[in-house]
Amino acid sequence: MQETNNAAKIKLGIENLEVISRFALAILALASGVYTYLGVRSLLDGSSTQVFFAAIVYSTAVSVAIYAFWTYLLKFVPLMQDGTRRLALFGTMALGSLMIIAMSSWLNAAALAGSAATEQHLVLQLEGYVEDLDKAHANALSAQSLQPDIMRASERFKRLGDEEQTSGALTGTSGSGSVVQLLTQMGNQLDELSGTIIASKGETATLFTQGREHLAKMRSLVSASGAVQPRADQFASEAISLAGVIASLQETSIAPSVRRAAEDLSLGFIAPIADGRSQDLASRQDTVIQNVKASVAAQSTALAKAADDILVEPKVPSRRFVPLSSAEAVLRYAGDFVPSWAGAISIDLLPAILVLILSIAHSAIRSESKNLDPAEQITAAEMMRAVALHNQMTGEEKEALQEQTASNTTVLRPVDNDQRKRIEESRS
Repeated sequence: MQETNNAAKIKLGIENLEVISRFALAILALASGVYTYLGVRSLLDGSSTQVFFAAIVYSTAVSVAIYAFWTYLLKFVPLMQDGTRRLALFGTMALGSLMIIAMSSWLNAAALAGSAATEQHLVLQLEGYVEDLDKAHANALSAQSLQPDIMRASERFKRLGDEEQTSGALTGTSGSGSVVQLLTQMGNQLDELSGTIIASKGETATLFTQGREHLAKMRSLVSASGAVQPRADQFASEAISLAGVIASLQETSIAPSVRRAAEDLSLGFIAPIADGRSQDLASRQDTVIQNVKASVAAQSTALAKAADDILVEPKVPSRRFVPLSSAEAVLRYAGDFVPSWAGAISIDLLPAILVLILSIAHSAIRSESKNLDPAEQITAAEMMRAVALHNQMTGEEKEALQEQTASNTTVLRPVDNDQRKRIEESRS
């Protein structure tokens, strides 16, 4: 008796929940259609009227498809008793779910997290441009770091020239001669190279300031409120300007010039003729000139090596800003918006839970009905219909029997007087 009550209660519960199930399915399909409309609108191009009607048609088709798909499954999956057929319907449900995700769920995610994903794209691009500007600035400054070495070399040559002129520190004879002229010439060449480096500092600083201004505008666009697409368009404009600044900043590097100047110091060295009044002084001047030449060659090698170390540093690659729509941004940065994806997919696939619930409920009904007598498996209404049908069939059988009996009965005719007399005479 308890089994009868449980099966009946489950059947009654399914019947009572049928309306709310259809209502919930319709609401879910409608919600999916609305978010699909918001997502697909960002992907379409054309006039506002065309975009509106195209998005409405697509979202309506999605809503109808979702409602029809889950309605069919809610109707047929719970009734399947054969394992093969039920497995086939579950496979169909899995395939349909993938199709729903492809045509709707990712657009729902774009509507839920599209703006945030686009801002995420802008933030990452901004970080890349900051790194590019800093690296280009560092490359430009690395060549300028050679200036102290060049200044020290220039001062050393000039100091030796002054000492030679005043006290004859190198040749032993004071006065202005070929050695002094050579040392002064080397100092002046190094001063010219140092002046070139100093001049590049101003241009580098100006370009770096311009780049920082572009970055400041890009930061303000990322953190500003309002619609993200107009901000993304302005961000792209600033990114193009910043890329030009970075390219110009790399061109200001003085390292190639230092490299060429270092080679000129050694290759372009022209030793003057000793102008000493005596053979001994001329010999001493030649010796000092050779020493100066060796020192210039060593200085040239050191500067060339330092310049080469700077030149081997990789240049900053040209970065091209690629704007993304909200739907594309959600796909690219899907890992950062897992909750939004989960919500978007749940809207479309939540009816699968209803299908499973109904399948379990119908399975429970069938399981409990196996242990019941045939008389306990029918309702009162079914019993009344069966009795009425039995009475109807019994009445029809009685009528048929009466008709058959009537047709087999013999009708007797009345006897006249002559026949009666003959009968009596035969009896006497």
